[in-house]
Amino acid sequence: MTTQDLTPPLAGRIALVAGATRGAGRAMAVELGRAGATVYVTGRTTRERVSEVGRDTETIEETAELVTAAGGTGIAVPTDHLDPGQVRALVARIDREQGRLDILVNDLWGGEHLLVGSIFGKKSWETPLEDGLRVLELGVRSHVVTAALALPLLIRSDAPLHVEVTDGTAVYNRRYRENLYYDLAKNAPLRIAFGLGEELAEYGGTAVAVTPGFLRSEQMLGHFGVTEENWRDAVAQLPDFATAESPAYLARGIAALAADPGRAARWNGRSTSSAELAQTYDLTDVDGSRPDAWAYFEEVKFGDKEGTPDDYR
Repeated sequence: MTTQDLTPPLAGRIALVAGATRGAGRAMAVELGRAGATVYVTGRTTRERVSEVGRDTETIEETAELVTAAGGTGIAVPTDHLDPGQVRALVARIDREQGRLDILVNDLWGGEHLLVGSIFGKKSWETPLEDGLRVLELGVRSHVVTAALALPLLIRSDAPLHVEVTDGTAVYNRRYRENLYYDLAKNAPLRIAFGLGEELAEYGGTAVAVTPGFLRSEQMLGHFGVTEENWRDAVAQLPDFATAESPAYLARGIAALAADPGRAARWNGRSTSSAELAQTYDLTDVDGSRPDAWAYFEEVKFGDKEGTPDDYR
């Protein structure tokens, strides 16, 4: 074994995970750090201030500490990505401190608090307009602002990587996603990745849209009243939850994709999922399983294949 073999695959790489307070964003930041990257983590909830999501149990400072503990360098920068001035300041800081950006993960969202009361089960005209527009701000405008202002720094990299995080693959999202505002918010990142794939190609870059499956985020666990240790207790409430995955599952896939020298040919402009990344890079979730919630929904729930959620782990 040589010294080079011991070098983390992303050593020396500079990453920005926009929306890294909790869930998949936090996990992706940690796994990029574990692979050796310096990771700027942003979000609106800090130890001094709580965002409209209303959770004070996760902060960007804690995420940065987890990145560093994993072996990388975590740097927390409070940022509201709907404010171009704050995003410009963030990009200027990365430029000043690093001179380039290699990996941009656009994991911005923070609209879960609007879904139950205003989005799910509502026709678009039944959704309060201000709530619907807020969903579009959180799920679309924040992504566009961040991409527009960070891409000039990203293309300085010798292999730029732009990751758009959404809910649902391009195949699954050909179905209507329950409410017009939600449908637009979760399809827009797919088109952003497709379009940026065209624009980044001449720079040797990769733009890809990714989705977790049924994510066991902190908020989802709280919704069911379970923890990561006893999450299967929630299956009694919702059998489909048996396909659930930890945030680390997608994060491991993103770290592997980021370290893949052939990623542009394989992924540029595409939509993929945590399960496809796991299969491609021979990864598993933290419990050794390889869940594929989207295949379950496609084949069993909306198809005619016989099967159970546990068949898709």
